[in-house]
Amino acid sequence: MKFLKLLLLVTTFIYAGFNNVKSDFIPVEKAFKVEATQKGENIEAKFIIADDIHLNADDSLKVLITSPENEELKVKFPKAHEHDGSMVYEKEISFKIPLKDIYAITSDDYTLAINFSGCADKGGICYTSQSRTFKFKGNPNPTGTWAKIANALDEANPMAIVNILVHESSFFTVFLFFIIGILLALTPCIFPMIPILSSIIVSQQSEDEKPSAFKGFIISLVYVLSMAITYTIVGVLSGMLGADIQTAVNNPWVHTIFALMFFALALSLFGYYEIQLPSSWQSKINAISDDAQGSGILGTVIMGFLSAFIIGPCVAPPLAGAVMFISQTGDALLGGLALFAMSIGMGLPLLLVGAGAGKFMPRPGGWMTAVSQTFGVVMLGLSIFMFDKVISEETTMLLWSLLFMGTAFYMGVFNDSSARKGITKLFSLLAFIFLIYGALLFVGYLTGAKSIFKPLEKFTTAKVASVDTVKTSEHIAKTDYSIDKLKAEIALSKKPVIIDFRKKGCPSCDELERDTFPDKAVKKELERFTFITVDTTNETDEIVALKKKYNIPGTPTIIFFDKDNKLLPSKTMVGFVKPKKFANHLKSM
Repeated sequence: MKFLKLLLLVTTFIYAGFNNVKSDFIPVEKAFKVEATQKGENIEAKFIIADDIHLNADDSLKVLITSPENEELKVKFPKAHEHDGSMVYEKEISFKIPLKDIYAITSDDYTLAINFSGCADKGGICYTSQSRTFKFKGNPNPTGTWAKIANALDEANPMAIVNILVHESSFFTVFLFFIIGILLALTPCIFPMIPILSSIIVSQQSEDEKPSAFKGFIISLVYVLSMAITYTIVGVLSGMLGADIQTAVNNPWVHTIFALMFFALALSLFGYYEIQLPSSWQSKINAISDDAQGSGILGTVIMGFLSAFIIGPCVAPPLAGAVMFISQTGDALLGGLALFAMSIGMGLPLLLVGAGAGKFMPRPGGWMTAVSQTFGVVMLGLSIFMFDKVISEETTMLLWSLLFMGTAFYMGVFNDSSARKGITKLFSLLAFIFLIYGALLFVGYLTGAKSIFKPLEKFTTAKVASVDTVKTSEHIAKTDYSIDKLKAEIALSKKPVIIDFRKKGCPSCDELERDTFPDKAVKKELERFTFITVDTTNETDEIVALKKKYNIPGTPTIIFFDKDNKLLPSKTMVGFVKPKKFANHLKSM
């Protein structure tokens, strides 16, 4: 009997305590009121939090698009404060979600979800994870695929191109790559192909032959097709094998061979010998077409091959995006057609240049020898450009100096200018400019200057250079990274992380190190980040695994992690980025 009385008493106390807790418990709908409305160019979201309740400022607080796509948005939340060892929000918080970030994912009507969790300050009661959804109308002025591509190119982000292309039809993908090729033809990287093509047309023009637009077009077509086939083969193999498109040609021996080939072509243009097919081959070709010239075809094919491998934008975002597209879809046929279409687009202006050069070229004469020799000088310059990746910067400076001074002497800088008439007098002035510039480069070589564009930098910017050297020396490239080691280093950082994948002999990597990273605005923004540099020159198993894990299409590639160690693929940048654009990119994070 006593036992029953005791049990009744304990039960009464427990029930009373439970009722007390229950009466203090606030339903989740009243504890957290969530609002989201569209105002101007943003979605403005607000949490109204009840008294004695806090919202967790952890990974549970997320903003996502759940329909028609499913993707998390990067949102800048207000600063939280600490409560019992955890970061939380109380009372009320608000934040904005830029519409442009949403429209970059979808232009259709969409569902926005805000996920969160929270707890009561007293009693230790925590609510289960919650989600509130809001439906919004899509973009009233949807951005077309072309605009998306243009934005992706401007952001230097190949993944943005891949994300667009995987949702398009095969026909449209091929057509789109053709348009991208035309856009590439308008960039500076394609300009060196114009004098190369012109030199080919001039060298194949005999003195007794009438200028022909058709022949100029055919020569240009052979050149462009050689370039296109090379891009297609290399791009498809790179995509299927997951290789860096420049890895095969980044070996010093390969650079040396290409440089020697340019040197040999220069000597050919100077008239020391001719590059031609065997006579039996030439006879068969001439039998098919009287206009065909075996030596011309071989020279044109070789130059198209070299132009594709070396002068083209090997790791520009569109090409990197194309290679990644092939790698992700596994569709070698579609990928190959797309790359071929892109190459033809790149060569389309060259076809027009070739036809125009063939049609409007002056009548054959002695001037052709001078023009061929001029392009021979251009080939020598390209040879030095290739040797630059193998030899020291000082030796490169010396070679450029000798080339400019030698060209000045060849042009007769000290000849009597009175013997020249009309516009030819300008050649004397040009020769004098070449001589002075060559002499300045020689001074730069003696003083240890690094850039041919700043031969007197040791005299004019010595103090500034020394400061920048100290600042940028922190970006020391390491070669011994593995996936686990890199992850560990990222985890140690309390800041967002930037990882710069680079390699030796990469001109764009050197440009970033020389021009972009030392910029004052960039350095100020970089103070908010942990900067890691990975040297991928030696293709070890660890480096190959790293490149595969983080989708590194080539160098330079810069990837970003937020402060929570989460990779941000949409922020990836490939190729050289100007200081102002890079600083603005950092500000957006």
